[in-house]
Amino acid sequence: MELIKRILRVIRANLNSLIGSAEDPEKILEQAVAEMQENLVRLRQGLAQAIATQKRTERQAIAAQSTAETWYRNAQIAIEKGNEPLAREALTKRRAYQETATSLSHQIGQQTEIIERLKKDMRSLEVKISEAKTKKDMYIARARSAEASYRLQEMLSGASATSSLNAFERMEEKVFQIEAKSAAIAQLDGDDLQKQFASLESAKSIDAELATMKQQALHESENTPQQQLPPDSER
Repeated sequence: MELIKRILRVIRANLNSLIGSAEDPEKILEQAVAEMQENLVRLRQGLAQAIATQKRTERQAIAAQSTAETWYRNAQIAIEKGNEPLAREALTKRRAYQETATSLSHQIGQQTEIIERLKKDMRSLEVKISEAKTKKDMYIARARSAEASYRLQEMLSGASATSSLNAFERMEEKVFQIEAKSAAIAQLDGDDLQKQFASLESAKSIDAELATMKQQALHESENTPQQQLPPDSER
């Protein structure tokens, strides 16, 4: 029996050491969710930046295309004036701006793909964060319940708890004894009181019977004729 107690003490000590040295599960889960939130913030910032870059590229592409059209009109004017070299130079400028506009259009296409991918990743991360929060609350509740159950079992199996329960049992036994004594005294008092009343009733009955007998005797004496003595002859 003593060996089993020692083994239980060793197991309990190891569990306490494990719980004390282990990382707080609530902190781990809170940190994980916080990191996911930070990633979501960075992802949103990246998406906003990508959208802003795309809009700037679109404006640049529109401006390049507009400039290319302007140089084409200049080339037309030069041709009309018979200035072929000037028209050639204007067309060269126009070609350069057209190439810039085309390159910018390709960039816009790539940026659109990046933006769509970022939006998809952001929606997926938002779903995962929502699931993580739900699981976090569930796991925290389970961890707290498990720890509370462990502490309760530890308390109930401890010597102090046993002595406390024994104290309650002893107190309960004393209360039972006091209640039993009180009931016995009450019963004795009731029996004694009943005896006194019974005695009074018996005395009353005897007195009534005695009075009846006296009345009967008096009545008989009154109805019985008295014997007269004979006259004294010597007188």
